[in-house]
Amino acid sequence: MIRILLVDDHELVRAGFRHILDGDAGIEVAGEAKSGEEALLQVQKLKPDLVLMDINMPGIGGIEATRKIKRLYPGTQVIAVTIHSRAPFPEQLHEAGAMGYVSKGCPPGELFEAIRTVSAGEPFISNDVSRKMTLRLLAGKSSDAAFGMLSQREMQVMLMITQGSRTQDISDSLCISPKTVSTYRHRLFEKLSVRSDVELTHLALRYGLIGETA
Repeated sequence: MIRILLVDDHELVRAGFRHILDGDAGIEVAGEAKSGEEALLQVQKLKPDLVLMDINMPGIGGIEATRKIKRLYPGTQVIAVTIHSRAPFPEQLHEAGAMGYVSKGCPPGELFEAIRTVSAGEPFISNDVSRKMTLRLLAGKSSDAAFGMLSQREMQVMLMITQGSRTQDISDSLCISPKTVSTYRHRLFEKLSVRSDVELTHLALRYGLIGETA
């Protein structure tokens, strides 16, 4: 039996995954969480075998939650289930410790394959993500090169800024000072050649790193 924790800030998404996974006798949905912070508490409480992790959530987000889960509970595997089928998120999540990357548009059969593959200790990337990564390699370039320059922490701060989080909110969530948050914001503006939070959000939207409702 594979015990799974569902992590997504949308209740309908969690309900959809639960409905799909409940149809497999070898899988048990042990619990749910709507944020990265809640996911950490639920992993500590439930000790799931695997976490299906959304990336772009309020608070610390999926990348940082993945990094903390893998540091504190290395036996728990993580699969990212997200709308972001483009780089640099697969690379960022791999660095954070995720073993799988599946887009929310994948068919149920591929989701089950990802769960079983990662539970067996093997990495898994869904077909659409793999195809897009291959096409970029064949083209010899990546349209997401600018975001690829960002560190994990810079990517995390960028996502929180584009969610509309205030400096103090980011400071509290990441346990860093407001001055450090401002430093990260300045680095983001320099690396991405933007001048404001609005321009940063528009750029992230253009490259598909956040959804229209994020």
